[in-house]
This record gives sequence, C-alpha cells and structure tokens, in this order.
Amino acid sequence: MSGSCELFDMHCHLGFMHNASQVARDAHALGLGIFANTVVPREYTFLQKELTDAPNVWAGVGLHPWWVADGRADMDVIEKAELLAFEAPYVGEVGLDFSPAHADPASFARQRCAFEKIARACSEGAEEHGRKVISIHSVRSASAVLDTLELAGCLEYCRCIFHWFSGTSDELHRAVKAGCWFSVNEMMLATRRGREYARQVPENRLLIETDLPPGEGVVYAAREIVDSIERTLAGLHEIRGKDVRDGVRQNSAALLGC
Repeated sequence: MSGSCELFDMHCHLGFMHNASQVARDAHALGLGIFANTVVPREYTFLQKELTDAPNVWAGVGLHPWWVADGRADMDVIEKAELLAFEAPYVGEVGLDFSPAHADPASFARQRCAFEKIARACSEGAEEHGRKVISIHSVRSASAVLDTLELAGCLEYCRCIFHWFSGTSDELHRAVKAGCWFSVNEMMLATRRGREYARQVPENRLLIETDLPPGEGVVYAAREIVDSIERTLAGLHEIRGKDVRDGVRQNSAALLGC
C-alpha cells in the first residue's frame, strides 16, 4: 500500500464531504492516502460502511470537543465513542478546546470528562489490540491534553498526533520530548508562530494535514486536497531549508501501517 501513496493527508474531514466516496476514489488514483477524522461515532460508522472499497482511507473514531462542549455529543454518544475507541486502531478527532468560544466551567468539565474516557479507552485498548494512532485537538489546552494522555498511558501505548499545534513553546517542547507527532497545514504556516513551530518539530515527527473541507456537507475534490498538501510541502521546504517530502511520507506510512 505504501508504494501506491506518494502523499498523505493526516487530518482530513472526509465525512464532511457530500461526495466522500468519489473523493476517496479520486484520491486513490492521485496516490493520496487520507486519515479521515470524524467528529462523532455516527460519522465514523458511516465512513466505515461507505468506504469499504477505499484502501487509501483510514477512518478515526471521533469525539470532537466542540460537539462535547455544546451538548451535541451527549453521554450516550460519549459512551459509544469510548467503546469504539477501545477497539479501533485509529482515533480522531478528539481532545480539548479551552478557547473563549467554549469558555465556561461546565463546558470545560464535560470536555475533560469525555477526553479522559477516550484516553483511557485508547490506552487500555492498545494493550489488547495493539498501538493506536490518535489525532488530537488542543486549542489553548495543550498542557491539559498532555496531562490526560500521560495519566491514561497514551504517551506510552499510543501514537499521539497534535493536529495544527498552537500551544506555547514550552508545551511544544514537552510534547516533542514525550514523543508526539505533529501534523502541519498551510493555515498554520500562515502565522509566524506556526512557521517557527514547523521549523522546530523533528523531521521524524513531522506530518502534513489539510483539515479540509472548510465546512460540512460540501462537494469537494481530491485535487484540492493534493494542491493544499503541495503548498504546505513547498512552505516547509522554504522554512526548513530542505525538501521534507520523503520524510513526511515515510512518517505517515509508518503510522498508518502501510
């Protein structure tokens, strides 16, 4: 499989695309592998059924903190995600968001509770089913995310990817030291801090993502994903002073087991 994928999008919301099956087929023809992150278990289940014939797509069990924060993901949904995360090899998008949009104590408490459940399920499931790959949302919450991952055992038993990392420099260094991976997109490279973080991440922990599409229920094209990845690769080449194409491809293939 790795020989057929020259590019990988390590954080893409394929389930947001109205034409997900067509995008997956076109991506395969273009040599593009996709780690399809979901926001709730229902979306994960849909993709698992919809894309059974897509060998270039790896779907993750999702429990997005925004859905937890505003109650769209209630306790039944959280428990379903917990059960699926115990068994599934890929988990994402999960994590915490402590930005002003979700800044109330009740929201933070719901998010912490849900993420702790998912982290424990991943760690315990990894011991039984093998190491898991987790794509993590960590807006204004990187320290809390790292604390949760560490306490649950995920840093030891899982492969943890910080998606679009935006924490502090100290948090970045802590995550690097903990052995985490980092998926970078072109929006991240549009900021001074993002470019500096993309320069600092060790090459053997560097991945590329798009976080596309920009909204739900849209018609999209695999070529747009490829174009975004190519722009990110060009930006990383400029920032780091070397071509990282082969390195990020090998990192992605290793994480996805292909």
